[in-house]
This record gives sequence, C-alpha cells and structure tokens, in this order.
Amino acid sequence: MYREQFSLEGKVAIVTGGSRGIGQAIAEGYAEMGAKVVLASRKAEALEEVKANIEASGGEAHVIPTHMGDMDGIRRLVEGTMEKYGTIDILVNNAATNPIFCGTADVEEAAYDKIMDVNVKGVFFLTQQVGKVMCEKGSGSVINVSSEAAFCPTPFLGVYSMSKAAVNMLTKVFAQEWGPKGVRVNAIAPGLVKTHFSQALWGNEAILQAALNSIPLGRMAEPEEMVGLAIFLASDASRYMTGQVILIDGGREISA
Repeated sequence: MYREQFSLEGKVAIVTGGSRGIGQAIAEGYAEMGAKVVLASRKAEALEEVKANIEASGGEAHVIPTHMGDMDGIRRLVEGTMEKYGTIDILVNNAATNPIFCGTADVEEAAYDKIMDVNVKGVFFLTQQVGKVMCEKGSGSVINVSSEAAFCPTPFLGVYSMSKAAVNMLTKVFAQEWGPKGVRVNAIAPGLVKTHFSQALWGNEAILQAALNSIPLGRMAEPEEMVGLAIFLASDASRYMTGQVILIDGGREISA
C-alpha cells in the first residue's frame, strides 16, 4: 500500500535542464520509478546521451530540445509532449542560468535580462502552459527547482538570488490558484550541490571551505541526493502538500 504511493508508473514527466546535474538525476530517477520522461534542454546531443542511459536501464524517454528563454520553444515543448503522450502529469522546472559571478554594481543589463528570462519568465510561462493541461484533467504536480540563495543574499550571485526568490513566490501563487483544480505546486531549494552549474563556487578553494564550514553535515551534496524529494513531490505520497519550498542544504540554514 505505502510503497505504491511513491510509484510514478505510467506518468508523463517533463524535466527541463535534463541534460546534466540535478535535472539529469531527477529524470533518471523518475524513469526508474516508471515515468515516461520528456527531456528538455538546449543541449540536444547531451539529452540524447541521457535518453540512451534511461533506455539502457529499461526506462522510456523522449527528447525535445528547448531554450527556456524562448517562448516559442516553450510552446513547442508542451505541444510536442502532448503529441507524443497525450497528457502531462509532472513538470520539473529545473533549467536555470547564471552567466555572471560579480557584485551588483557590475551587472550589465543583458546578463540581468538573460537570468530573469530563463529563471523566472521561462518558468512562469512553461508552468502556465502545462498547468492548462493539468487543470483541465484535474490533477498534476509541478516541482520548481529553487535555491538556498533565495533565502539569503549570496555574494556575487545577487541577480540569481533574486530570480530564485521570485521562483519561490510563483510557486506559492500557482499553488494557491490551482489547488482547487487538483494541481499541486511545490519547490525544492538545494544548497551547494556538486554540479557543473555551481563550479564557480566549489572550484574556488577559499569559497568552498567557507561554505563547508557553515554546513553541519560538512560536505557538498551530490545531484542524486535531490532525487528522493523530487520523487516524493511528484507522487501520490505528497498528495496533500502544495505551496511548499523545501530546503535540502545539509543544515546550512540553521547555522546561518
């Protein structure tokens, strides 16, 4: 009875940023739990490699290259998923960008716009489009990947922190609006995870050591350590949970 609550058998899941890191780990985890996974990212070749890994393990995946800053691309992602599978049960908004690592005084408009377009605007409108499908059928789960940076200003990551704070609020806005229609919206806020995306942090020994000193568990996370919560939030095990932003940070927030 309880094991079945975590099953994703037969569910259709879109995972953005699914070519590596946290997105890849979640996609592979969902496939292992029985979901049909639509992989979305700008990197088509890398997506094909993830698809091959999933299929080699007995899972099912479909690739739709997508840039989250392109509204037409977002529409094609939703339309392509519906054409392939006829429904969408789960959306993981994992794709994000941060092309700068500097103080706010040095942020240029183009970089600001790129971060907000991908991290906020893209997430909002993909959620909106997928939500129409979910609300019509009366069920679905949206999982946004936020960041611990949304809770506390992070040096040299000011605009990124702002974008993730916006993701936290849009999570709650959609959850409140769509709850009566049977659609749940939650967010995962990872701490320091060893991915290519965060290399500017863990690749600097001084920054890394300062971060580790503030983490009670004393280490970085691996992408796979985000998967358990992602499965929980996508499954019936969390059917009474919505509007929540959950930190997975090794205890860093309690030490701040």
